[in-house]
Amino acid sequence: MRSLPKLARRDFLAAGVLGLGGMSLSELLRARAAAQANGSRVDEETSVIFVWLPGGPPHIDMYDMKPEAPEEFRGAFRPIRSNVPGIDVCELMPRHATIADKYAVIRSVSHSFADHGGGHKRMMTGRIPATPVDTVNDAPATTTIVAKCREHLDRGLPNTVSLNPGGRIGDTFAQGAAYLGSSYTPLYVQGDPAAANFALPALTPHPQMSANNAERQQLLRSFDTINRKIDASGQMDSMDRFLQRSVSLLTSDRARRAFDLSSESNAVRDRYGRHCWGQRALMARRLVEAGVSFVTVVMENPYQSGVPSLKQGTYNWDSHAVNCHIWDDLEVRLPIYDQAVTALIEDVYQRGMDKKTLIVVTGEFGRTPRMERSVGTQTGVMQPGRDHWPQAMSMILAGGGIRTGQVIGSTNSRGEHPKDRPLKPEHLWATVYRHLGIDPNISFLDTQGRPMPILTDGEPIAELL
Repeated sequence: MRSLPKLARRDFLAAGVLGLGGMSLSELLRARAAAQANGSRVDEETSVIFVWLPGGPPHIDMYDMKPEAPEEFRGAFRPIRSNVPGIDVCELMPRHATIADKYAVIRSVSHSFADHGGGHKRMMTGRIPATPVDTVNDAPATTTIVAKCREHLDRGLPNTVSLNPGGRIGDTFAQGAAYLGSSYTPLYVQGDPAAANFALPALTPHPQMSANNAERQQLLRSFDTINRKIDASGQMDSMDRFLQRSVSLLTSDRARRAFDLSSESNAVRDRYGRHCWGQRALMARRLVEAGVSFVTVVMENPYQSGVPSLKQGTYNWDSHAVNCHIWDDLEVRLPIYDQAVTALIEDVYQRGMDKKTLIVVTGEFGRTPRMERSVGTQTGVMQPGRDHWPQAMSMILAGGGIRTGQVIGSTNSRGEHPKDRPLKPEHLWATVYRHLGIDPNISFLDTQGRPMPILTDGEPIAELL
């Protein structure tokens, strides 16, 4: 792979905004052809819905319960049987129990980054981050790699979208593109789609941008000098097309229709739940159905859309005892989660999307199997909680033509670490890339012109294939 020519620093910084680094479109197409020749599936109608649970969901209270463990480990809730022998889930997730044949549980993923920032980066990129804290990526998030590998697709919609409740965007959830450049970050959609005043500011012109076409063309011409320098290096064959697509998106009727939940029946919207998590899950289904390749659904704060705030609850899944009374918080959180996630899974299957659309549900790590007790910041009383625990975590996958109705891997009797079939984030993303027909051996150039593979380790999870 050829090296980048030297550019002036101001040019380099400007190019970084547009996505400098990586293969040209022709090189990507050759890589896809080579992958197909080697037997890999290349199907650009495939998509991923990635449900992100920031803060770290408690594996031992959801999908990997240990009812025989000592009291200080097993928690307050009990497992219930599902429609698949061997798959038990928390009693607060009865809808999960009725559709266990439609998803697979992985109980043996682990890594070594216990800070939220490091955990986010470790999970979102499948790479070892340079620093164990903060969420500014030094390697591209998977969603940005998908955007890069599918930039040649033009369906009148962005190829990647991130639905971020609470208006938190950018690198907060380690969704950054690093050396690929910010043009490959997802379209961020903020707010609560269950709210009457929900709007899509990302699909309306910025106040400083006139609707006048001549001014839009001037915007494109403003990039012309740096474009010519990048084009001369052969790094950005499709830069102009990306810019044109970005501008045309501002008035895209197809995009507006895809985001418009009012066209769904009341029964469907009620099944998902008339709350932020449910309506964002429904929006994600509509987006992939319309042609978006990768949609991230952040399920962070359940206390919105009319759900009363709980004094002993917490914003995200970070269930330290100082943050929340974990059992009281889960009694509110898990039923909402149960409804939204199972509605999404069932809907994908009922609409015949289960071969094309892969659903992944995970957070950055699990929680400590041994409970902790501390005085709550909000309550001022002693209460139970769980700390960060990357040594073991659970996740579920559905759709994507995978083999469902199974449990992959296990942890020891107290849920502390993998007992068998230990897996890493790389295995998850190798599975996702296989589904999307993306060769995991592809490399992109970093800011110093060095080829960086999108994965350095990990094979697709064989049990799912």
